[in-house]
Amino acid sequence: MMKRLRVMIAGVVLLTAMPTLVAAAGAGPRAVRQKVESSMLVRGNLQIGKNGSVAGLDFHREDKLPAGVVALVRDAVKHWRFEPVRVEGQVVDAIAPMSLRVVARKAEGDSYEIGLRGVSFDQYDSKDLQNVASIDMKPPRYPEQAFRVGASGTVYLVAKVGRDGKVEDAFAEQVNLRVISSEPEQRRLRDVLARSALAAARQWTFRVPSEGETASQPFWSVRIPVNYSLESQPVGPRQDDYGRWISYVPGPRERAPWRDDRQEQGFSPDTLDEGGVYMADSKGPRLLTPLQGS
Repeated sequence: MMKRLRVMIAGVVLLTAMPTLVAAAGAGPRAVRQKVESSMLVRGNLQIGKNGSVAGLDFHREDKLPAGVVALVRDAVKHWRFEPVRVEGQVVDAIAPMSLRVVARKAEGDSYEIGLRGVSFDQYDSKDLQNVASIDMKPPRYPEQAFRVGASGTVYLVAKVGRDGKVEDAFAEQVNLRVISSEPEQRRLRDVLARSALAAARQWTFRVPSEGETASQPFWSVRIPVNYSLESQPVGPRQDDYGRWISYVPGPRERAPWRDDRQEQGFSPDTLDEGGVYMADSKGPRLLTPLQGS
């Protein structure tokens, strides 16, 4: 559910973010501009009671977040209910990391629609022997075709890692662009960035799980956000960008051929921070209620 808020009331100043998008030469059709959205990742820690209700929420760097966003998230979170967390068969109080995508789109006049896109309760811990962790992840080269038109963006990859730590397959689930162009050019640029990221991913190697319930699996699926950013155009939420709105043209969401709809239910890949390797099959608490009301 999206809520319509006026800019000053919500504390969301999106007009300063929109002009950072670069228009490709001779392009900039209204149909593409209308797809532009701005978003930020809100991080924190949830305290989950034994009955599955949220007992508390501690925001990460709350002072950096717009007051309207803090109010929106607090209002939504108090209605969340989780499947009770069990440890060795016993229901326990729990603390879970939260990474929540808040999205805003231009509506009528000086108002914006703002809502919650997706949430992740997973944490990247490269030292955990139950997780896949990177060994060699050489970053891709910036594609010349994208560089020539000033195109930057984020490719959200899912990789299938075999027992030898090599990538058996890789798939671009979504590509968000920071350039305005025609629809055909958008498709071309998404393909250019995706092909570049996939070529690099197929050469990566990982340390596979050696402990826990998943250690005997034939393969593991991991997600890795790959950012292509020109120096003057920050793409994704980095440390310096926390609490700022990032504007982009969202690409379509697609499913990797070895994943099924049940595995992807309720998940959005753009809830993941850059710089991490995330297990695709969540080990975090299971949310039973909608993100934001009915």
